[in-house]
Amino acid sequence: MKETSALSESQQALIPIAAFTASGELERLKPALIQGLEAGLTVNEIKESLVQLYAYTGFPRSLNAIHAFMALLDERKAQGIEDVLGKEASPIPADLDKDAYGAQVRAKLSGMEKDYSGAPYQLFAPVIDTFLKEHLFADIFVRDVLTHEQRELVTIAALANLSGAGGQLRYHFGGALNSGLTEPQAHNFIDVLATQVGKEQAKNADAILTEVLSGRK
Repeated sequence: MKETSALSESQQALIPIAAFTASGELERLKPALIQGLEAGLTVNEIKESLVQLYAYTGFPRSLNAIHAFMALLDERKAQGIEDVLGKEASPIPADLDKDAYGAQVRAKLSGMEKDYSGAPYQLFAPVIDTFLKEHLFADIFVRDVLTHEQRELVTIAALANLSGAGGQLRYHFGGALNSGLTEPQAHNFIDVLATQVGKEQAKNADAILTEVLSGRK
């Protein structure tokens, strides 16, 4: 079966939204948000993306982007534009084992059957590993407004526009591919990054992607 070679319009639209949220470039974020809505992203899909990004970019960037999105929606409503709200997240099961669920998600993103353990950072600061599993990969990833593939696309777009996050970008490129992103789509991601975010960011991300793809072969 032939691999899908290009990202959909809505997938492409997530890239500048996440990238400009990460960099705090609100003047560039606004047209990216408009592009996302016009490409078919729902209000809740964009909102979910901005909420998730606090885990990677910090609360200040995430909250600034959310305020910018709120202002844009008010502006569009005043113009008579009715944007599609979209579905809400399904209720989280009361008996969800967050540690087990988060470990399962991380194992999938890592391309492993079983979650890894014993890494130096886990031994040095075990509480951050708990936060990663129980909060990021459970509390956030269990919410079904976005697919895991969409979440990883949002993540790599944000990390590609953050300095000093090459190691995390390398990991999440793998996570995106293990979540369903195809190799041609990964190259398409670089193209979108180059045209809509910046050539330098695309060059750096492409070098990391090349390493990741080489390692998978």
